[in-house]
Amino acid sequence: MHRARKRFGQNFLQDQGVIYSIVALINPSPDMHIIEIGPGLGALTRPLLSSLDQLDLLEIDRDLVAYWEKENLKGLKVIEGDALKFNFLEWAQNCDSKKGLCKVVGNLPYNISSPLLFHLVSAATQIDEQVFMLQAEVVERMVAPAGSSDFSRLSVMLQARYDMELVLEVPPEAFDPQPKVNSAVVRMIPRQDFSLTTKQWHALEQVVAAAFSQRRKMLRTNLQVFAERLKLTDIELKARAQDISVDRYIEWARVLVS
Repeated sequence: MHRARKRFGQNFLQDQGVIYSIVALINPSPDMHIIEIGPGLGALTRPLLSSLDQLDLLEIDRDLVAYWEKENLKGLKVIEGDALKFNFLEWAQNCDSKKGLCKVVGNLPYNISSPLLFHLVSAATQIDEQVFMLQAEVVERMVAPAGSSDFSRLSVMLQARYDMELVLEVPPEAFDPQPKVNSAVVRMIPRQDFSLTTKQWHALEQVVAAAFSQRRKMLRTNLQVFAERLKLTDIELKARAQDISVDRYIEWARVLVS
């Protein structure tokens, strides 16, 4: 039996009720194209595959890659690789050449969740939906509204690109071994109204990083280098990063590139 490895952040889902709920959220159908990140021992893999013509697995652990290759299940394609380096855009473009929705799913290793979410943004034009289990604290920051203490750089950047919803809370007892934190499932659907150019997106990254660089300080300090070009109002100069809406950050990004 494969043992969970700390260095890969492995915690294997085993609660059948939670598994059923997540599979129902993903709602697989035969013509759908799905890649599962970190399948582990197959808690989601097997029920998903029962409703799909093909399921791609992306796994970094060589022992688990060997395990799945040995299983030799019909319709299963095993890809050995690091999710942080994997070309999701190329994968999604191959999906797009066929019919059917394109989805990325998985119980993400908590130790790489934020960089992986940012890495996936590059493929958002080709992906219809992402359904991930993550540390609850991370999901709460992802979906937090402006003005809340959880609203952060992660909130702004992901909400600028996706419509997101916390759809399920998962306790530690649902896993083996049990993590020391609560988990949650988030559904991410790329925004239809997203229209930032690559330059504008980079400008958004810059202004958001600067705004949140010192959370307790006013934007008068954090955005000093941008203040003249952005024509910040007196209220904005006295505000803190978490008080500014996602749409306003997007407006600033457009101004910086214009």
